Amino acid sequence: MINLREGEIPQVHVTKPYALVAITKHGVEHARQYAEKFPYVDVYYMKKFARGDEAEKNIQLFDGTVRLLLPALFQQYKAMILIISLGAVVRMIAPLLVDKKQDPGVLVVDDKGQYVISVVSGHIGGANALTNEFAQAIEATPIVTTASDVQKTIPVDLFGARFGWIWDSEEKLTPVSASVVNEEHVAIVQEAGEKNWWMHDTPMPPSIKIYPTTKEARAAKPHATLLITDRLIEPEEEILLESGVIYRPKSIVLGMGCNRGTSAEEIEQLIDETLAELKLSKKSVKAIATIDLKKDEAGFLQVTAKNNWQFVTYTPAELNVIPLKNPSDTVFKYTGAYGVSEPAALRYANASDWLLEKKKSGNATISVARIVFDEEAAQ
Repeated sequence: MINLREGEIPQVHVTKPYALVAITKHGVEHARQYAEKFPYVDVYYMKKFARGDEAEKNIQLFDGTVRLLLPALFQQYKAMILIISLGAVVRMIAPLLVDKKQDPGVLVVDDKGQYVISVVSGHIGGANALTNEFAQAIEATPIVTTASDVQKTIPVDLFGARFGWIWDSEEKLTPVSASVVNEEHVAIVQEAGEKNWWMHDTPMPPSIKIYPTTKEARAAKPHATLLITDRLIEPEEEILLESGVIYRPKSIVLGMGCNRGTSAEEIEQLIDETLAELKLSKKSVKAIATIDLKKDEAGFLQVTAKNNWQFVTYTPAELNVIPLKNPSDTVFKYTGAYGVSEPAALRYANASDWLLEKKKSGNATISVARIVFDEEAAQ
């Protein structure tokens, strides 16, 4: 809890590059949803709107006027996204503004989530790029009033953010960003995730080149690399990351089943072991999918809440339309479905095969599939 007092700069816990702040009932509801769609934000809202799960979701509550919170956020974050009226924001940040070379970006989102407005530090502070990415993520209209938006290229620190991609490490963001801006040879290798990430109405600069494999990218000896993958990196690929950033798309679904009352610890241990065996990054998991008989299973609810994953359930009829290599009459007898983890993974992923069909360990089972995105299915 952050208690706000006149004349004091409050202590805030910074874990992400951007702060997302709400002060109304509807704004709080939107903020909670936005944080699931856009993973680079720390959420702040007023204590009176507490739901009881804020500590679990790393949401920070404050008590007092938001005006007293903004100076701390202004100092600590790359940008603030405020679900507050534009006029109120202008009045509150006016005393904080120093220079466009120093000030963080400031964005305003209306209470219905229809518009995202770039307010200050559009270019140098990155507010314009953030406005476009955030608006894409929440399906709103971006409003950027700058006469010219300098370079239509890839904002390295926001690349894929509207899809929920996260980077493995921020260590190389600055030098890789410099390579992009300076039009040096930048390689992109994409192995998973959404393909429609180029958001400008002009072609990609010739300095940015797409390679089908990391081997071909290494042979090209680029100045910098953007690697989009859900797998763990092999030693021979490390050279690409000397000036490179790994992006983790949300491309993995875990189909799961368990005995009633299985602990969250046992479920997560099975997940961790399985992902390690498959050499997949946990950061790329998007959801756990299962049968609707398990919609109140405490272990699943705790694991998905802890990792900020979706939790999706299907009826037996919805699972039974998925063809299985090994349908089980025993499972059907108890659940009405010929399988649980296997069809749940395929149905969510819109895939025809698994990365792992099925593994049982103790009280739980797991199947793993890679998500087929709409643009891939259309090809």
